[in-house]
Amino acid sequence: MVYFISKSKRGKVKTVSEYYTITQTGGQDMAKENVVIFDTTLRDGEQSPGVAINTQDKVRIARRLEGMGINVIEAGFPAASPGDFEAVKAVAEACERATVAALARTSREDINRAWEAIKNAKRPRIHTFIASSSIHMEHKLHMSPEAVLEAAEEAVRYAKSLCNDVEFSAEDASRSDRDFLCKLFVAVIEAGATTVNIPDTVGYAIPDEFAELVRYVIANTKGINKVVVSVHCHNDLGMATANTLAGVMAGARQVEVTVNGIGERAGNTALEEIAMAIRTRSTSFPVEMAIATEQIVSISRLVQMITGMPIQPNKAIVGANAFAHEAGIHQDGVLKNPMTYEIMRPESVGLTSNIMPLGKHSGRKAVIAKLREMGYVLSNQELNDLFAEFKKLADKKKVITGEDLEVLVSAIVKTPETFRLDYLLVAAGTDIIPTATIRIINNDGKIVKAEFGNGPIDAVFNTIAKITSSKAELARFSISGLTGGTDAQGEVIVCLKENGWTAIGRGVDPDIIVASAKAYLNGLNRLEYLRANPPVVSPNDVLS
Repeated sequence: MVYFISKSKRGKVKTVSEYYTITQTGGQDMAKENVVIFDTTLRDGEQSPGVAINTQDKVRIARRLEGMGINVIEAGFPAASPGDFEAVKAVAEACERATVAALARTSREDINRAWEAIKNAKRPRIHTFIASSSIHMEHKLHMSPEAVLEAAEEAVRYAKSLCNDVEFSAEDASRSDRDFLCKLFVAVIEAGATTVNIPDTVGYAIPDEFAELVRYVIANTKGINKVVVSVHCHNDLGMATANTLAGVMAGARQVEVTVNGIGERAGNTALEEIAMAIRTRSTSFPVEMAIATEQIVSISRLVQMITGMPIQPNKAIVGANAFAHEAGIHQDGVLKNPMTYEIMRPESVGLTSNIMPLGKHSGRKAVIAKLREMGYVLSNQELNDLFAEFKKLADKKKVITGEDLEVLVSAIVKTPETFRLDYLLVAAGTDIIPTATIRIINNDGKIVKAEFGNGPIDAVFNTIAKITSSKAELARFSISGLTGGTDAQGEVIVCLKENGWTAIGRGVDPDIIVASAKAYLNGLNRLEYLRANPPVVSPNDVLS
């Protein structure tokens, strides 16, 4: 017998399903307000070092975000580059229900560019910002508080003349003078802002302090009841989610998040953490949301594949160990009653068993059905490419799992290939010097070279560097198994640095040496893409 206690009700719960139903509905009738989920994976998330998301992939992510119920999708910073402008425009035209936001500094040029990108959206939003802390105003902007106030007011007024939905952010709000912050918000509200955002831009705040800041702004800003108060927190001290939830408790009704918590430096508040905190601890929060949390794992894996940013195994909600139990005591408890050590059902975030085994005798329709079940809608060409790879893998593995299909999908969601692996032969052993012979296809044709190394993987990397004339530094190298069994697919993640650029490379193959070669080439291709598509605007000029 388990007892569940809420503020207004005590009840005996006899079954696990009954327990979960009560905990996730609050166990009581509560008048709740909706919280707006503002996802900035495509903008702030893309500012993660080494990440560059192309237009096709931005649309793919946006559609998945919209499908799970995200209210606002910040598609990018149109003034940053022509490529980002086109990507924002494509997302704006692709979304049917979600509001699509575009970021702009407080200049007419930026605002015009943002509007041009999103004007065809069903629900467009211009998001303009300027720094409000003394350190930013003095050392970055070289502007007086009066000049910042005037710039913000004029920017919002102009944006409002183009678009009914205007968000204003006071960059570095958590380190700003509170009274100046309130004065700034009064000005932009009177100019027509519909949302005012309080960012903890550098992740400096702590929960109690941040909640007090939100309360102070709400209590001392004339007209604040006419707008939505938003919070945008970074994770430099590991408190982004805690600060965001503290802001909600203090009255904020929009939260700005990214999938997997990716973003500048240590990242942003993670979408999955906010969603599951509000769902799991519903009696603790005065808000509710209309998010299909069952799609969390699926969107998490998609973003991981597109960005090449690995998820740490102990990451909350979506990490490989989030629902794993190794200790004997824990295993015994979970077998007897899952709620002994699980506060969420795995199914609530989309972790379901593979109920349709696939193998070498499976047909195209079965593969398509499984892909649709996982949330993937691919073009005919993508399906052709994937099915061909599926058959190759099925000759090596008896059963193809959902995880295997995720890996195959990742192979067609990738950066354009300047270099492509065509052939690899490695010789290694106790009595020979490890040697790799590799054939790579580039724009000039096929190139074959061989090189030595301290081990087989080192020989592979040395050979690839020789063929591509790369001077990139290998800053990180990690190997992990994606699926179980001796025939599991291995995943290799590398981090390459060259001339100030950083790129993450990812490779997957049942042969870990081949996976390493693919990862290294993927990283080099990303470096090539970054060099060919540099941002016009410095990251220091972009809201964090």
